[in-house]
Amino acid sequence: MPGFNYRDDQDEVYTPYRRVLVTGATGLLGRAVYKEFKNNDWDALGCGYNRARPCFLKCNLLDEDAVRGVIQGFQPHVIVHCAAERRPDVVERHTEAAMNLNVHACSTLAKEADGIFLIYISTDYVFDGRNPPYGENDAPNPLNLYGKSKLEGEREILRHCPAGAAVLRVPILFGEVEKVEESAVTVVWDRVQEGAESCTIDHCQQRFPTYTNDVARVCRNMAERALQDPSLRGIFHYSAKEQMTKYEMACAIADAFNLPSSHLIPMTEQPAGAGAQRPQNAQLECSRLELLGLSAEPTPFKTAIRDSLWPFQHDKRWRQTVFH
Repeated sequence: MPGFNYRDDQDEVYTPYRRVLVTGATGLLGRAVYKEFKNNDWDALGCGYNRARPCFLKCNLLDEDAVRGVIQGFQPHVIVHCAAERRPDVVERHTEAAMNLNVHACSTLAKEADGIFLIYISTDYVFDGRNPPYGENDAPNPLNLYGKSKLEGEREILRHCPAGAAVLRVPILFGEVEKVEESAVTVVWDRVQEGAESCTIDHCQQRFPTYTNDVARVCRNMAERALQDPSLRGIFHYSAKEQMTKYEMACAIADAFNLPSSHLIPMTEQPAGAGAQRPQNAQLECSRLELLGLSAEPTPFKTAIRDSLWPFQHDKRWRQTVFH
């Protein structure tokens, strides 16, 4: 891109030979992925759009010329495509914009990624949750538009990059958030800490909350293997192993911070008009990564959630959070 320095001035003395482009680098997962590569001897370039910052490149992934310019200018060995509209209810309300980002941007990026190893971050929501666990070869059957859009994104990536792309499906994510509503896990923090008033939290849908730092480590493992073995491609699953409902997550968060949880009430039936339909249990079977030695031992939930929410423990300014 004209006027953008692809490498920090401080890297002029030594620049790692391995280059990675991270899309959605301003988002929850993208920040963790960018940091993981940057801290492990990779020359990393992060791009964003609405939240682009001075250290990241602003790039509209729907603009073919802009995408081509970034790739030709930086010449990455690997692209990790994290950018997405990941909120199911938002996808239902703003379908056209979500489909543009979740599907059409994949097509644009994949067409320009010839000869580059491309990792596409997808979701367990491509499955209907009726018959878990799900392996990579099980037939997808998404229940909502978000899952459908991510499945279409997978197909665009694999269609345009059949010999050099990997799809990494992950479940609900949490990590070092900038605001608690950034993750569907940490969003319950408001209700946990407001211990004076009782509140109901979903106790129906089974989830496997997964730490973004662990996903980032898996992405780097895959990237480094792909540079050695170009045959690495196809669909992969990664997930933490601790199974929880949102109610159980909230109780675990309370326990991690030595807060009471008696005010939290499990809701065992979904209310009418609760938004986009979610799978009951879309547990991912992850043996393919494990057999290849590319997985990462999941960080225990309580350890990871303490690291994620610690900055918010005594800060009341974030209380504008809206619970989803």
